[in-house]
Amino acid sequence: MVRKVRTAVVGCGMISNIYIKNLKQLFSVIDLVAVGNRSRAAAEEKAATYGIERVMTIDEIAAADDIELVVNLTPAYAHYGIIKQMLLAGKHVWTEKTMTVTLDEARELVDIANEKGLYLGVAPDTVLGAGLQTARRALETDMIGTVSSGLAVINRNQTLNSEYFTFLQGEGGSLPYDVGIYYVGALLSLLGPVKGIRAFGAPAPLHQPEFLYRNADAEPWRIPGSNVIAAALQFECGAVVSVLFDGNTVNAEQHNITLFGSRGILKVGDPDKFNSPSSLIYADQPECVLPFTHGYNGVNTVEPSPFDFYGHRGVGVAEMAYAIRAGRPNRCSKEYGLHCLEVLAGMEEAIATGRTVEPKSRFEMKPLAPGYYSAFMGGSGRADAERSLMD
Repeated sequence: MVRKVRTAVVGCGMISNIYIKNLKQLFSVIDLVAVGNRSRAAAEEKAATYGIERVMTIDEIAAADDIELVVNLTPAYAHYGIIKQMLLAGKHVWTEKTMTVTLDEARELVDIANEKGLYLGVAPDTVLGAGLQTARRALETDMIGTVSSGLAVINRNQTLNSEYFTFLQGEGGSLPYDVGIYYVGALLSLLGPVKGIRAFGAPAPLHQPEFLYRNADAEPWRIPGSNVIAAALQFECGAVVSVLFDGNTVNAEQHNITLFGSRGILKVGDPDKFNSPSSLIYADQPECVLPFTHGYNGVNTVEPSPFDFYGHRGVGVAEMAYAIRAGRPNRCSKEYGLHCLEVLAGMEEAIATGRTVEPKSRFEMKPLAPGYYSAFMGGSGRADAERSLMD
């Protein structure tokens, strides 16, 4: 038996339902004891819905001696202040992506965590899901040989999305930071650290309100940063990957991660999902879909709630909780989160300077053990996937 990690959630927006539900019902290592939010009414609603015993302010959570771990689900622009406050208060922190919106802030938080001996975990944790862990298993068992190159593409109408999800109008709301981070995280989990970046980009357009029922009289706005990026990433493993993030097009998402190897091609599933399968292509052979080798396939055995398509969000929190108890590194670590952000920031720097940018950070991410699954009997019963998070 592992002693449960007493945990609080900060931020009760749309993503919180799936996090709270999973942390409360799915992972035996987590004891979710409190929620907090800028609006107390929102926190009280979540507490009542999910049977959480305490509603607290952010300051109260920081001051609570019995809370070990804080899960930060606030918008990206609010991350730095909340994470820093919790680290200085002696709390381990898990945060939704990205760690912060600036590289200097992220480096400061990593330094604080290191100085105080605290864990700082960073989404996306879809890299621990069945889809991407199966893809990594294919690479590690040499199913496509040596990876020479790759392609990663995602598009959305991010300006229109920012009208509905208004937090996207601030720093960290551009497509590369909001969605591209899943593709960067997936590539890093599969290929390891990046050593060189070149890029071109374009800003978001000035957006006029389109929805009659939402802020129709609002002034036009422009999402900060580059909303279109075409980049080349050189990985330490030798692979060269072309990346295209386009937030200035229509909401007809065309997700694509393809890795080209010396013996085959791996088409990786949607990195924004836990249950998107990968497939193999060999010379003169039909494309073959790979069966999952791991659990956390996004299919929950608990009661449905809004945004359940987010699947097993929180698996990174649980894996970090086991790491805390075992005194080992967690997989979605601060080093991983920093490198993800350094790659995104490196793209922006390469656009601005026209030069190759060389990230300074490095990370390691151990794969999960294969052969453990989330459900059995057609999804009606819970299986043993949590066992894969323990080591």
